[in-house]
Amino acid sequence: MGGRLANVSAFSIQHSAFSLQHFDGGCSSAVERRTVAPEVAGSNPVIHPNHDAYVIAPRLNGLASASVRDVGSSRDYGRMTRLLDAFADAWNRHDVEALMSMMTDDCLFEASAGNTVEGERHEGQRAVRAAFAAVFEQYPDAHWGNARHFVAGDRAVSEWIFTGTLKDGRRVEVTGCDLFTFRNGKIAIKNSFRKNRPPLG
Repeated sequence: MGGRLANVSAFSIQHSAFSLQHFDGGCSSAVERRTVAPEVAGSNPVIHPNHDAYVIAPRLNGLASASVRDVGSSRDYGRMTRLLDAFADAWNRHDVEALMSMMTDDCLFEASAGNTVEGERHEGQRAVRAAFAAVFEQYPDAHWGNARHFVAGDRAVSEWIFTGTLKDGRRVEVTGCDLFTFRNGKIAIKNSFRKNRPPLG
């Protein structure tokens, strides 16, 4: 099915600008994401300074269309970003109490490894607390560096580099990310992913 370019708008997430292209017609399931500066996003781009958004651009017969999920005000974006900053800081302090204070009572932690398709699942404050404490027991010097956060409504992504030393002296250094779901200003779901790199030495 063919499509016709209707208009182009630009939205910003912090310091990154994203192009939004609307098309008439259907689209296939292929997905891509593009970043375009507002000044080159197209003719007469419309900037929305009070809203932040992310862009997912499905393939449309060789062209790219996009749909945007409005995350609300910049104030909401900043508040949730600060929550993720505090969450990352608590991980690097190995502060389980602080971590749990930022999660809902019925929180869910899906670990990056496990015997199920979702990884090992830990549900509720008690189980999640024990799982977090086990990470610090396994890696006494665990650290998550270079954290970057991207917030969209009640969802967010944090990217980081994990480093840690196992008790046998082998060292782990891998990139990874967390997918978050928020509810009532707290973290309801933490779904973790990281590269499957063997320990060093």
